[in-house]
Amino acid sequence: MRAHELVLAHLEGELVAGRVALGGRLPAERALAEQLGVSRSSVREAVRVLEAMGVVRTAAGSGPEAGAVVVGEPAAPLGAALRLHAATSRLPIADVVATRVLLETWAVAEAARRARAGAGPDLADADRLLGAMDAAAEEAPDDAARYHLLDAEFHVALAAAAGNAVVEAVMASLREAIHGYVMAAVPALPSWPTTVARLRLEHRSVLDLVRAGSPDEAAAAVRAHIEGFSAEAGLG
Repeated sequence: MRAHELVLAHLEGELVAGRVALGGRLPAERALAEQLGVSRSSVREAVRVLEAMGVVRTAAGSGPEAGAVVVGEPAAPLGAALRLHAATSRLPIADVVATRVLLETWAVAEAARRARAGAGPDLADADRLLGAMDAAAEEAPDDAARYHLLDAEFHVALAAAAGNAVVEAVMASLREAIHGYVMAAVPALPSWPTTVARLRLEHRSVLDLVRAGSPDEAAAAVRAHIEGFSAEAGLG
């Protein structure tokens, strides 16, 4: 078991047993790391998974509002969900890429069809994440990890715009795997600043095509976006 999985297993037990209740705070990062004999980065990774699942909300800083607060009731299947998140980090990269193409081309096409029919979709989260990615790339141009966390969230938001809860859930469960393979590929890129500039343009193009109600064009754009990065990074 890897270090962050040990932290997840511990937090799972605390949440399910009710020792940390709704509205309560998780132990401080340093204390939890010392208690479990792991690094603070492993604690942060585990908390990030819980936040992605909507179980906790985190706030930066050192004041009374800092730290991770439980905001969602952990249901009985939490253990299985946490194990799924941990397991996705070991999936074959080629399979993750192919699954992304399958799901995301359908999702953006469906979202664009909904837009064309005047039935939505809600693109507020995707718009917000584009702004956050722009800020991350401009404020910390060498911080690929920060950018790609937001990138993975953006692609989940795109899937959500299709209005299919199952597709959204599958994309959310793949978030860790997507972020993992993308970050592993960054050192192989010829130039991260050049790549991130292109990715930002591609993200906006996909979202604009969805909003314009152009399903075929949106699907082609997201396919080119996913496969283009994989080819550039030598992922096959």
